[in-house]
Amino acid sequence: MSDSPRLVELLQQEEELVFAAFDNHDAWRLGSLIANHAISSGFGVAIDIRRHNIVLFRCVLPGATSDQEEWIRRKAASVLRFEHSTALLGEQFAERNPLGGGWLAPEDYTLAGGSFPLRVRGVGVIGAITVSGLSSDDDHQLVIDGIRSYLKTVGVGQTG
Repeated sequence: MSDSPRLVELLQQEEELVFAAFDNHDAWRLGSLIANHAISSGFGVAIDIRRHNIVLFRCVLPGATSDQEEWIRRKAASVLRFEHSTALLGEQFAERNPLGGGWLAPEDYTLAGGSFPLRVRGVGVIGAITVSGLSSDDDHQLVIDGIRSYLKTVGVGQTG
């Protein structure tokens, strides 16, 4: 694995964006915060927060297509399997694509950015938050901005 500046940035995000606790109410508040930002920005995205296979929050905004359902499923599966964001996985596997070599089935997983692990301090990864509908980088950034804003609002979580 290279130590590219992008990889370092993505690893730092995962170290920084950790929750003290996360329940169904947090999923609703975080998802609503991201949805409101997407609405005010005119983004046609779908937003999904899940604890493994249980969907805790789902919002599909005007402009999102049925294709986003499939992208969300595959992005979340990648995060739940590897416990890292799809942006980080994409950067890590840039040189050796596990989807092309038969290691991971491309119909079940993707390395497209936009899904991020829900990590609780002292517990680990408990789920995934996923956005689909923009570019991979923009999907990822919408999630990161949302989590940062949420953590500042509730005053919990960030490790230091």
